[in-house]
Amino acid sequence: MTIKDARFVLGVTKWSGLPEDGIPELAFMGRSNVGKSSLINMVVARRSLARTSGTPGKTREFNYYQVNDCFYLVDLPGFGYAKVSRTQREGWQRFIAHYLTERVPLRGIFHLIDSRHPPTALDREVMLLTRESAAPYIILLTKSDKLSGNHRYKSVADVHKVLREARREAAVVLTSSVDKRGREEVLDWFESLLV
Repeated sequence: MTIKDARFVLGVTKWSGLPEDGIPELAFMGRSNVGKSSLINMVVARRSLARTSGTPGKTREFNYYQVNDCFYLVDLPGFGYAKVSRTQREGWQRFIAHYLTERVPLRGIFHLIDSRHPPTALDREVMLLTRESAAPYIILLTKSDKLSGNHRYKSVADVHKVLREARREAAVVLTSSVDKRGREEVLDWFESLLV
C-alpha cells in the first residue's frame, strides 16, 4: 500500500460522536507512552500528523486520521498511568471496550506494546478483551531500535508466550519509528484488512 494522503479529521470523546459514514477503521491502541503517535507518523510518512509528547496520556480522545480518502486510522487514548481522575480513566476504558467489541466499521486492532518490557497486566487485559471483537488483532512491538538482535527475538518470544497463556493468537511485528522497522509489514496488514 502506498500512502498518498493522511490528515486529521476528528477527535471524539463519546459514542455519539463517532463517524457514521461507514468508512473502514483501523485502531491503534496501547498503554500511555508506548509510542502510538510516533508510529502512526512513521507508517503514514508524515512527520507531525499525530501529535507526540513526552508526557504520558496526551491522547485524550479517539483521534481519527483519514488515509487515502478510503479508511481511518484511529488513535485510541492510552491506557495506564495517564494523569487523569479514576472516573475519567474508567470512562475511557468502558468507551474503548464498547468500541472494540461493537464498532461495525472496525476492520483491525493494532495493539502496541513496548518491545523493551514484557506485556503488562493491562496488555494482558487487552488481549482478553479483543477476543470479544470480530476484528483481526495484530501486536506491534514498538521501540525495537533500542534492542539488540537477540533481545528483539526474545521480546517476540515473550509476547507469544503471553498470547499462549491467554489462549490468543496474533501476528507480532517488530517496529521502530526511528529506523522505520516494520513499516512495510504494517502497510501490508492495512492492505489485507481493507480488502
